[in-house]
Amino acid sequence: MLDAITSFAGRFFVTGDPLIYGADAAIVLTLVTFAFVLTYFKRWGWLWREWLTTVDHKKVGILYIMAAFLMLFRGGVDAIMMRAQLAVPELQFLQPDHYNGIFTTHGVIMILFMAMPFMFGLFNVTVPLQIGARDVAYPFLNSLSFWLFFAGAMLFNLSFVIGGSPDSGWLAYPPYSELMYNPGVGQDFYIWGIQISGIGSLMTGINFIVTILKMRAPGMKLMRMPMFSWSVLSSCIAIIFSFPVLTATLALLFLDRYAGAHFFTLDGGGNPMMYINLIWMWGHPEVYIIVLPAFGIFSEVAATFSRKKLFGYKSMVYAMLIISILSFLVWAHHFFTMGSGADVNAFFALTTMIIAIPTGVKIFNWLFTMFRGKITFETPMLWTIGFIPCFVIGGMTGVLLSVAPADFQYHNSYFLIAHFHQVIIGGVVFGYFAGLYYWWPKLFGFKLNERIGKWAFWFWNIGFYVCFMPQYALGLMGMTRRLVTYGWDKGWWALNLASSIGAGLMGIAFLFQVWQIAHGIRHFRRNLDATGDPWNGRTLEWSIPSPAPAYNFAALPQASRLDEWWEAKRDREQGISGAAASPKLEPIHMPRNSGIPIVMAGCWFLAGFGFVFHWLWLIIPGLAGVAACMLAHSFNYDTDYYIPVEEIRRTEAAARKVTL
Repeated sequence: MLDAITSFAGRFFVTGDPLIYGADAAIVLTLVTFAFVLTYFKRWGWLWREWLTTVDHKKVGILYIMAAFLMLFRGGVDAIMMRAQLAVPELQFLQPDHYNGIFTTHGVIMILFMAMPFMFGLFNVTVPLQIGARDVAYPFLNSLSFWLFFAGAMLFNLSFVIGGSPDSGWLAYPPYSELMYNPGVGQDFYIWGIQISGIGSLMTGINFIVTILKMRAPGMKLMRMPMFSWSVLSSCIAIIFSFPVLTATLALLFLDRYAGAHFFTLDGGGNPMMYINLIWMWGHPEVYIIVLPAFGIFSEVAATFSRKKLFGYKSMVYAMLIISILSFLVWAHHFFTMGSGADVNAFFALTTMIIAIPTGVKIFNWLFTMFRGKITFETPMLWTIGFIPCFVIGGMTGVLLSVAPADFQYHNSYFLIAHFHQVIIGGVVFGYFAGLYYWWPKLFGFKLNERIGKWAFWFWNIGFYVCFMPQYALGLMGMTRRLVTYGWDKGWWALNLASSIGAGLMGIAFLFQVWQIAHGIRHFRRNLDATGDPWNGRTLEWSIPSPAPAYNFAALPQASRLDEWWEAKRDREQGISGAAASPKLEPIHMPRNSGIPIVMAGCWFLAGFGFVFHWLWLIIPGLAGVAACMLAHSFNYDTDYYIPVEEIRRTEAAARKVTL
């Protein structure tokens, strides 16, 4: 009996690597500490009522952002471990199989489990406030979307301590991901972690399209909508068309592994190139899905801190929509070397060059917005200014990669790695940091320390260039991707060492950000936002108290102009009379919290875990639990309530220190 348990545990848990044992200890210690703190302060009930069952879009957004920071830490540790392994030749810091696992999980975590939740968090905390709504269109679905994402992320992350990490690359190309060459359960963790979280992502896309199209404030036509909300709409359009492709692709791969199908195996009549076409039909729109909201953030920040209207508003709107459409017509530029022929390569080279045009339009729009503006250099604006040269370099190298004959040299090299990180970190991460700093006071009612924030900004930027500029040269010198080590004779060691030092500097920058948040929480009274408008903003979210009350707006605003809040402030300064100062208050209809989303996501987690290990005894109750949750919600009619007028008055009086 003991031998059987020992044998099972040896196969079930990842063993034999001191780094994994350290991770095991860290996980256990963190969970025990978390449980102890909640028990000691008697906060379990508070956690359940206020956070685990919430359907408030602002709290859901905070949960997304917290999860994103957790995944940024995990993915960043993976990156630093890879750079440590490659810092000097012939190093044995990581074994090849461990390196392959880290290489795979780093890409998946940073794109799907860091960038996506960070993006969705900013969607949630901002869009309803910008368009003058009291919540998203489907609050229950919004909560379910988060918990499905979180369940998928946790299932994926379990793989590095249970069963073994996936190791076939972040896009899991066959035949590396097929059962013959990858018989472990790591690839199944990959499939089901992404599948479960992808369902949540698709539902979020639907939710925000409906929210934006149907719940805008009276008078807010589409061409009066804030630019960030336009970027969210463009991104969500791409989500609803691309994520079903990802779902179908991974389902086919799972059938290959689980049921002996041969969609992507050559010896069974399949074709691995079909997988690569399908995965990039999702994968390249995904790049624009995560970067479009960053473009919206830069538009808001540039206009606010330049004290000017955004230059070329209509051209920005059209550029975003064009990018959203063209992103589906460029996927084959990821494999110019596959032998498709000159005509196919020429078409996708041309579409890749064309998509750079609307992107260039936006760069000039931001520059002209800042031109002759009264620019102030608060932290959100620093990230915006830092983004522009970084993204321009990334865009220029992207155009180089779009030339099919030249791509035969660049393909699969560190030149490509440098380009990809140039646009993702310089565009997406810098953009989301700008948005987080910008809307932080609206979420929590206080500003973060600017001095610490600037230290973080400079460490991020200097570390970024030190890390990735050498990789362009390494790619041209012949260093390819996925190398676990290299020889002294290659002449790569100096540039690799510099690159690794840059990664370390970015790690230090992250620690500065953690310190900044901890410092802000500890000393929040020093930086309280008593105005609700600490940046002298332009859009409706700055017209309400900070932090925003549960109902957002005591009375729904009128939005008959672009930048309605900015125009209303100008009207008051010029003595122009507007609407009545004290709008009529009415009871506010609000959604009621629900525990069903977290329970349903837990059932999906159990079902996914069962699919990974082929345990029908876990799959069946997991899926039955999902069905039971859906049935329970179908017959739940107690889903809403009204906030009475007196409570609204008390809340507003406490927030604004005035009596309505």
